[in-house]
Amino acid sequence: MYQPSKTILKRYADVLIKFALWDGKGINTDDIVKLSIPESAKPLLPYLLTSVYEAGGHPIVDFQPEGFAKIRFKHANNKQLLYYPKALYLEEIKTITHVVSIISTNDKYELKGIDSEKIMMRRNAADFYRVAHFNKEYRGELTWTVGLFGTQAMAKDVGMSLKEYWQQIIDACFLNDDDPISTWKKVFTEIEYIRSTLSNMPITSLHISGEDVDLTVSMGKNRKWLGGGGRNIPSFEVFTSPDWRGTNGTIRFNQPLYRYGNLIKDISLEFKDGLVTNATASENEKLLKDMIQVENANKIGEFSLTDKRHSKITKFMGETLFDENMGGEFGNTHIALGMAYKDTHTNDPSTIADDIWEELGFNDSAVHTDIVSTTNRVVEATLTDGSQKIIYENGMFTL
Repeated sequence: MYQPSKTILKRYADVLIKFALWDGKGINTDDIVKLSIPESAKPLLPYLLTSVYEAGGHPIVDFQPEGFAKIRFKHANNKQLLYYPKALYLEEIKTITHVVSIISTNDKYELKGIDSEKIMMRRNAADFYRVAHFNKEYRGELTWTVGLFGTQAMAKDVGMSLKEYWQQIIDACFLNDDDPISTWKKVFTEIEYIRSTLSNMPITSLHISGEDVDLTVSMGKNRKWLGGGGRNIPSFEVFTSPDWRGTNGTIRFNQPLYRYGNLIKDISLEFKDGLVTNATASENEKLLKDMIQVENANKIGEFSLTDKRHSKITKFMGETLFDENMGGEFGNTHIALGMAYKDTHTNDPSTIADDIWEELGFNDSAVHTDIVSTTNRVVEATLTDGSQKIIYENGMFTL
């Protein structure tokens, strides 16, 4: 069975540890790095540990056995599903400096058949950890990144051989380059130009149009765009968290969504005054509706665009990390339902009171679900003086 070379795995680990963390600068001496590793990604673990030690950091390994989640949902009662040792988890947040999470599985449908309400219940119970994590991040005391380790099951599910699947990872992360980190720095410099240009534009709203979309999104006050920064590897998207209250219209998504061990196909959403008023899917529609029933998961938390000139991802990978960064013919447009990113506020988010977030239309939720489309879209910005400017078409920014 195919496995990437030691050189590729070491480069991948170095990109994640020595570049992606601390916003593209890599870890510092004595930083504490939590490595969250599924059993199926075990071959990458030695290289991640090596990179942490080489950079002078201290690794903590969170190793996740295959099949654990299924056992939990099959045998745990509601009380057990809701249980978290909060003091232990909150102490972990206090201790760590970074989190590196690897997405990988030998069974993509491990949770197929599990009641989606149980899954949502468990997710909601962990919201205290999400809040503590992001609060520390907003204070500038923690960073994180996410990578992907391909398996035979993941490749087969999207009609690729394992070698083809890994080639997408290698190409997307520039791992065939002698110095992938230098390449990433160049790409991030180009993304920074796009990000800063958009942030300096006095945009009041965006209109997204195409054969499968007619959607208006309100930017809201005190917003900026984010991009690059290393939070995901790969990461080519440029995004913001708009004022959820000003979302109106319809949008369909040609890319399936894998969520909680299930595949949701042909998602279509209709918004009115910021709320999802209709949600349909040709497969697993119940799961989609259950997800939207989670508090504030029926509101937009993110709007994002990817320029096809940056991304070498050309195939559907079945994982949001890659699919939301797809290049191809038309790049991609995606939105997220649920949690907004507070660091898209123009000021330091750690200094802003909770009631101000609500006034500004930043959505708060225990979930954040990215839904992606790669069809051709035109994005037109309306500016404060009433003029309009196309900022994105044919998969590229037009700034």
